[in-house]
Amino acid sequence: MSVEEPVKDVDVSMQDDEEQEEQLDTEKIKILPGATEDGTAASFQILDEDHTLGNALRYIIMKNPDVEFCGYSIPHPSETKLNIRIQTYGDMTAVEALHKGLDDLSDMCTHIEDKFAEKINKADYPKEEP
Repeated sequence: MSVEEPVKDVDVSMQDDEEQEEQLDTEKIKILPGATEDGTAASFQILDEDHTLGNALRYIIMKNPDVEFCGYSIPHPSETKLNIRIQTYGDMTAVEALHKGLDDLSDMCTHIEDKFAEKINKADYPKEEP
């Protein structure tokens, strides 16, 4: 006869946002072989992502004047992998360009979310008549 440990009640919905942010997925992004020695060009693979992130991230990274080229591909439609290639002019590395692109995209999404919430909370939009 084995002694079982009591099951503790855990309410996942009550976890702090800070705790969730600190649980980083270190396997989410990896550098693929073929990066230049000086770091100005590299390819990355992002897991569990598709064209939704790929196109937006490519657009934001290309807005950076230090970036010469950025392109992405989905290697196979049945795999949720996103490959992205970044080449810079030399003033920053491809890794720095990726970090800046991710930060800029996150800031833009936060701004849009804030503006949307502001307009919804105002409730001054026209109401439909029956």
